[in-house]
Amino acid sequence: MNRFRHWLQAFRPAPMRVDARERLRVVAGAIAGLLLTGVLTEWLSRHAPGVPWLIAPLGASAVLVFGVPASPLAQPWAVVMGNTASALVGIVCVHLFGGAAELAAAIAVGGAIGLMFLLRCLHPPGGAAALLMVLSGVHDWRFVLDPVLLNSVLMVLAGMAYNGVTGRKYPHPQTAVPVAAASGTTGDAGGTVGESPAFSGIDLDTVLAHYNQVLDIPRDDLQAIVDEAGLLAARRRMTTLRCADVMSRDVKTVEWGTPLQEAWSLLRTHHIKALPVVDRARRVVGIVTLADFMRGASLDVHEDWAARLRHLIRSTPATHSDKAEVVGQIMSRQVRVASADRPLADLVPLFAATGHHHIPIVGEEARLVGILTQSDLVSALARVDRL
Repeated sequence: MNRFRHWLQAFRPAPMRVDARERLRVVAGAIAGLLLTGVLTEWLSRHAPGVPWLIAPLGASAVLVFGVPASPLAQPWAVVMGNTASALVGIVCVHLFGGAAELAAAIAVGGAIGLMFLLRCLHPPGGAAALLMVLSGVHDWRFVLDPVLLNSVLMVLAGMAYNGVTGRKYPHPQTAVPVAAASGTTGDAGGTVGESPAFSGIDLDTVLAHYNQVLDIPRDDLQAIVDEAGLLAARRRMTTLRCADVMSRDVKTVEWGTPLQEAWSLLRTHHIKALPVVDRARRVVGIVTLADFMRGASLDVHEDWAARLRHLIRSTPATHSDKAEVVGQIMSRQVRVASADRPLADLVPLFAATGHHHIPIVGEEARLVGILTQSDLVSALARVDRL
């Protein structure tokens, strides 16, 4: 029953995902294009009385040219050659099978489709043009030039003018991306040099080759749509990621009274740049970074900086000291923390705009449970991009 219901749903009209403004643009374009084509054809053909000034298939051509100007079926070559070549096939069938209209009509349409495939000018109204020649009993070869060819050329010119004025690209390039670009060596619509997109242009070309059906959308538009959908999906996945999902849990910490030499040794041994400073309840009271050590040693002055750093780190054996001896004396007290269940996307602006490189992550009762670094964030973004 579900399968039958699903089959019935295939007959439902597809939703029109264009707004009222775009619909009005298409309607106005078809009116203007057909009016201009008809007037100019009648004026140019006034020396040939009895010649129609518009052919019926041109109405279908107008739907494509103004309604879907990016479609491969609506491009100038498809419109002009599709209609013209198909009309020629239709007249040939009239001469060959004039006495059998049904046979002539069937062969005309089938032959027109085959010729359009051969000439790479598939245009649905072309089939109607071939059928029109048979049903009207057209024997005059000049009909191919006037009005079929003339109508088609004028319609294309009208489409180029109107679509250009209304912000639609026409003609729309239909060339495929070169293999080198598609593979990511030079960058393409699917990614630039150094990026790791979910798929490359060459992957899309391979899928299209396996699809092996006429696709009524240009390749670059298809890839742009898929890329945009992938970007939206990545953003959605980012909103579901929490700090706890990507943070580093093995956090090296120090306390207020930790000697500077011990803290420095932790930084150097574990190749890290920051140590959260916690109390005995593991609540964050500050953070000490390489920058804090530099400030404590006055490393903004380049002379004897190594000696000054060694002097800062070395513990003073006496009971009194004229320099900082423990972490609490040089740490940054104003430290931004984030909760473990906070969305990762919320922290992206902090890293990008405020200069933060490390953000301690706290859990229940504000106790330290991890730390989030720029490297953790970049790794998370890379994983999302590969999904």
